[in-house]
Amino acid sequence: MRTQVAIIGAGPAGLLLGHLLKAEGIDCIVLERQTPDYVLGRIRAGVLEQITVGLMARLGLDARLKAEGLVEEGFNLADGERLIRIDVANLTGKTVTVYGQTEITRDLMDAAPDRGLPVIYGAEDVALHAIESDAPYVTFRKDGADQRIDARFIAGCDGFHGPSRKAIPTSAAREFERVYPFGWLGILADVPPCNPELIYANHERGFALASMRSHTRSRYYVDVPLSEKIEDWSDERVWDELAIRLGPDAAANITRGPAIEKSIAPLRSYVFEPMRHGSLLLCGDAAHIVPPTGAKGLNLAASDVHYAAEALTGFFRRADADAIAGYSAKALARVWKSERFSWSLTKLMHRFPDDGPFERAMQVAELDYIASSTAAQTSIAENYVGLPV
Repeated sequence: MRTQVAIIGAGPAGLLLGHLLKAEGIDCIVLERQTPDYVLGRIRAGVLEQITVGLMARLGLDARLKAEGLVEEGFNLADGERLIRIDVANLTGKTVTVYGQTEITRDLMDAAPDRGLPVIYGAEDVALHAIESDAPYVTFRKDGADQRIDARFIAGCDGFHGPSRKAIPTSAAREFERVYPFGWLGILADVPPCNPELIYANHERGFALASMRSHTRSRYYVDVPLSEKIEDWSDERVWDELAIRLGPDAAANITRGPAIEKSIAPLRSYVFEPMRHGSLLLCGDAAHIVPPTGAKGLNLAASDVHYAAEALTGFFRRADADAIAGYSAKALARVWKSERFSWSLTKLMHRFPDDGPFERAMQVAELDYIASSTAAQTSIAENYVGLPV
């Protein structure tokens, strides 16, 4: 097979890039190791910045998002005694939308056949070749047969564990990483949310987050040591812990129900530089990971895809090689700002094992400052709603 862009990974980043390229008349093929059902079974983020919403609207694939998404005008920081509301809409003139990553993926996946976007599922042993040349290619196995796709560019949208990033020589790369000493235990349940807006809570027993996917489906988290095992956390124990950490006002409105999904996710901050090497461009988790505090993961992937689509369109439409050359620097500038915000919010709202009285006093002082300062709240709101692309 031959195409202009081979895209590895059929998560939201790969599918979104494929749709944007096809809309510009650029040939592409998407490869995915898993089945469609497996891809749709991944429970991920649910708060969308305007960059993500805007790209879906630009593609004309936002009908369900507009019908079912919840527009959020603010969110809350809780410290055990009070609720500090960040009025995002008033402070920035913008909003975020609650709509599950799985639903974004479904919308993109369902539209692929009608838009002429070929997606090959069950592509095993994917390997990248000749990425430093102008004629890179991808090999894989499908139904026991070896296959090959020749392309002009390869887009690695295959997540943290995929082969794309690993194809870049270590001598040409730099890695930055911070591994956090706790994970997030998440529970998804078909119950109404306890609050119409998200609550990030810093409690003496640890962090908690009250979120939602719809008016009838809620997503909650508590942080736990990495040594914890999910089988030790019954649904009842999770609900009890949430009621304590979120505080009495939120607890009074919690509706308990059986877990649809329950898991513990480790937290890390990670950046890989550069995001382009030769004819390979990295997008999303293939190049960076943010802790989920601040809801930046999917939205960063969307901004990467926006920059990558611009660069590839410039190359194929106008023979603009500079657009490709500038992709990494442009994408990384936004990545690092989002990493900073996610890291700072994680530090503010979690109790770290090594923290002592001084660190706790700094958290209290910071929360006091945020509660009383419009400037501080504006800074948080600008970052939460998404910086300009």
